[in-house]
Amino acid sequence: MSDVNPSALDPSIAARLKRDELGLVCAVVQDDAGGDVLMVGWMDDEALHRTLTTGRAWYWSRSRQEYWRKGDTSGHTQHVRSVALDCDGDALLVRVEQIGPACHTGTRTCFEAGGDLGAVVGGQTPEAGR
Repeated sequence: MSDVNPSALDPSIAARLKRDELGLVCAVVQDDAGGDVLMVGWMDDEALHRTLTTGRAWYWSRSRQEYWRKGDTSGHTQHVRSVALDCDGDALLVRVEQIGPACHTGTRTCFEAGGDLGAVVGGQTPEAGR
């Protein structure tokens, strides 16, 4: 990961990141056109630098211990439209133009593949607003 090879990530951006114990930040990937949440990936400083400077989404694979650019093997690419950091610095929102399915299972989103867990649907009652 990036601690072996220092990243060229802008130091002012790097200073704002709150990384986990592995040096990673959660990246929530959203379809820019439709708003669907497509997947979640993990980025270290180098993956974020590559994402910000190449126009394609890069991630750190925790299982393979290597960088991967979405679509290099599947052809299902992600073209970056914007990247935002949340208020705590521990999550990124990566808005992309998704070409093909986002999930390695072949579904449009990884959340289709995982399926709904049947949560009780909540709602605000009129009394709660008072």
